[in-house]
Amino acid sequence: MSPLPPGLIDIPSRPRLVYGDGTLGRIGTLAAELGVGRALLVTDPGIVAAGHAGRAQECLEKVGIHVALYEGVRENPDTEDVERCRQAAADARAELFIGLGGGSSVDTAKGANLLLTNGGAIHDYWGVGKVPRAMLPLIAIPTTAGTGSECQSAALIADPVTHQKMACLDPKITARIAILDPELTVSQPARVTAVTGVDALSHALESAVTRRRNSVSSMYSDAAFQKLAGSLVRVLDEPGDLRARGDMLLGAALAGLAIECSMLGGAHACANPLTAQFGVVHGAAVGVMLPAVLRHNAVPGSEAESAYARLALSAGWSSAGMPDAVAAATLADGVSRLLDRAGIPRSILDAGATLDAIPQLAAAATRQWTAQFNPRDLDLEAFVGLYTAAAQPR
Repeated sequence: MSPLPPGLIDIPSRPRLVYGDGTLGRIGTLAAELGVGRALLVTDPGIVAAGHAGRAQECLEKVGIHVALYEGVRENPDTEDVERCRQAAADARAELFIGLGGGSSVDTAKGANLLLTNGGAIHDYWGVGKVPRAMLPLIAIPTTAGTGSECQSAALIADPVTHQKMACLDPKITARIAILDPELTVSQPARVTAVTGVDALSHALESAVTRRRNSVSSMYSDAAFQKLAGSLVRVLDEPGDLRARGDMLLGAALAGLAIECSMLGGAHACANPLTAQFGVVHGAAVGVMLPAVLRHNAVPGSEAESAYARLALSAGWSSAGMPDAVAAATLADGVSRLLDRAGIPRSILDAGATLDAIPQLAAAATRQWTAQFNPRDLDLEAFVGLYTAAAQPR
């Protein structure tokens, strides 16, 4: 997304958010309101085994909507995954896409929808505002509190050869409806809860300080961080705590809305090469880089330092009257403690990377689209410094 002129705020109007325990049961009614008769339910085998896909299908069929099931979603979907899903949608004569699962399910549904309605290949839409024709309606139903893809106008699809994530951004990609049902997140393994929760936390932290931040995105970021910082440990300690699960789900969605307004920064730019070159799970890759990026951005007297101080206070990690520099350092320390509790590696070496790969990682990071939005300039030397710092965590 291109920078907006100073003083101009452009807030997307979608999706409609439907939140609450058991709201999956409303999917039939919500889908019927869209006036469709045939749907493709896009999900993965784990969600099918948990029974969530079956419940959704039953609710849809009760209102007369024919449902075809595509359960071939894989983590970090690539163009081949999207094409298989597109073919399933074409065979089913789908009029509605439903993405049920983690961000990979939602992104696969978005990508397949994009190709079904606009033709071509994902590479054609890599970038901003390249979708010429309207897409079919999408209902996004996250089962993890992580990516916030249910609230974003982006589809992130990987190249199967280079593993480069191609970000296709256009308002037409946004879901019509996002159903946020905390009960769906209980079935997730503890490791998935941890890494997706850290991903959501990173979205709140990065969107709070980017060059595109504004007063509205700051409200989303602050609210998201308060919910996530206060509930992540509770969810890890008490997996059945639905109130904490709900706070995590809302926090992830709010962080997704913040990204729509202000984008992301250096931690995500560093994370994608770690995933592409060493197979580090995205949430862990972002998490292992977060403390180094937070400290890099907290330039004395900067707006980023002030924002970090505000977030530390909102989480109860600092006290009123504490100097911004001290509070910002407290934020980085508090995030490090959360990462420890979530079992995220504290060093890129522990995550599987090597010291001799740092120059290659840094070069790849300079080509990541989120780097341009980081509040402090990031060039090759800066990225080398970030990876080096993350190899020797404080």
